[in-house]
Amino acid sequence: MLGDFYFAAGDLDKAIAEYGSLHQNHPRDLQVKKNYVQLLILKGRLDEARNLNDEVLKANANDTEALVYRGQIQVRDGHARDAAETLENALKNDPDNGVAHYHLGIAFDLLGNLERAESEWRNAVRLRPDLVEAQRALAAVALRKHDMAALERAASQIINLQPASPDGYALRGASFINRKQFDKAAQDIRQAIDVAPQSAAGYVQLGNLKLVLKQYSEAEKAYQQGLDHDPNSSDALSGLMDNYLARKQPDKAVAAANAAIAKSPNSSAFYDLLGTALFNNKKDMNGAEAALRKSAELNKDNSDALLKLGQVQAAKGSADDAIATYQRSLKDNPHEASFYVLMGELYESKQNWEKAKESYQKALEIQPDNPLASNNLAYAMVQSGGNVDVALSLAQTARRGMPDSPNAADTLGWVYYQKGDYKSAIDLFQEALKLANKNKSPEDATFHYHLGMAYDRTDQPALARQHLEQVLKINPHYSSAEDVKKMLSQLRS
Repeated sequence: MLGDFYFAAGDLDKAIAEYGSLHQNHPRDLQVKKNYVQLLILKGRLDEARNLNDEVLKANANDTEALVYRGQIQVRDGHARDAAETLENALKNDPDNGVAHYHLGIAFDLLGNLERAESEWRNAVRLRPDLVEAQRALAAVALRKHDMAALERAASQIINLQPASPDGYALRGASFINRKQFDKAAQDIRQAIDVAPQSAAGYVQLGNLKLVLKQYSEAEKAYQQGLDHDPNSSDALSGLMDNYLARKQPDKAVAAANAAIAKSPNSSAFYDLLGTALFNNKKDMNGAEAALRKSAELNKDNSDALLKLGQVQAAKGSADDAIATYQRSLKDNPHEASFYVLMGELYESKQNWEKAKESYQKALEIQPDNPLASNNLAYAMVQSGGNVDVALSLAQTARRGMPDSPNAADTLGWVYYQKGDYKSAIDLFQEALKLANKNKSPEDATFHYHLGMAYDRTDQPALARQHLEQVLKINPHYSSAEDVKKMLSQLRS
């Protein structure tokens, strides 16, 4: 069909127009209707897609393709839990449907269940090795887990499926860079540039390679080439700015962002990068707030910019403004768990434990396995006299999900302390200190406070005194400083 030709050529508008005409002329042709639904979903015309797809399901409630389309629509609507249920029903009808496994993986990823998402994507490529979207999803998982061997495997599959695309070569190049196999990385990067010289992808990865090698001038040139070929490439601008920041030239990083914005004034991502640099590297709170606000105005779905906007407002001492920002953001992004988590942390800073718990609970309704929300809710429950057994379960979930987090170790230890299991508590507080040191994090007075209290409960006064004194050295104005001083006075006497 002509519509299929347009779709294969990448002209989605013409494909939709052709299938719209076909559907009008042949309204009972089921395959035409299904193909039209898929194109409407890709174009984001969800209401039209939903209405047509519901017609298919009304005629046959077990139509697997239509169930998969419904799942896709639910994902795009932000209803990941409903999508997962729909797609699981589709797989009951057709367990070997690779496309259904792929979209189910997307739903689980949105629910914060990366392990299940990865499993579904592996099922998708097992059943449909040609499903490049699933290979890309696995590559993204490998990047998030910093599993470079897995990234190389996924990238190689993308190259096999799309040898004329630069993405697979660029991703495999990234896997080699991270393992210091620079010659192999250079070969793949050169191939990425050769197959798509007008794409920014190869130049960005070339810049990444030169940056790792501390060849800053060559890195700058490569990133700039990426921007020259694609003035909207946020990866190229991000790399260029990172290159300047690595050379301790924040003014040049800011200037690069402003220059890119001058060429692409409607880029939400560019304003996001500018605001981030102004906040982190220039400590220009007002400038950062203005840039991030502009980023959010240009794209109300840019959750990164909205999250950072709230963080800037909180850093300026405007916790109420930050909370208001997150509340407004949730109207446009009701299924973004991070807004609830950060809002909960702001309520914590105001000692409003009930509001904090409510925020964390809402985050967990969206992502039941969100480790940060689990950790924070467990701590808030203990601090406000909540159910310690429920807090223990939450803290254990957080510890499993964030094994390298000193805060997760401390929270679990604090729950054990409340339950009177001081030995387990001490082990976890010590682990929190070790992890903080490993992560090169600033010393946390709370870890020492908790450990000092646990040592006191186990009749180890010298160790208790050592850690309690450390609390006041780290922060003389610590929130529980008066309690620390009282305990020290009792220990000394």
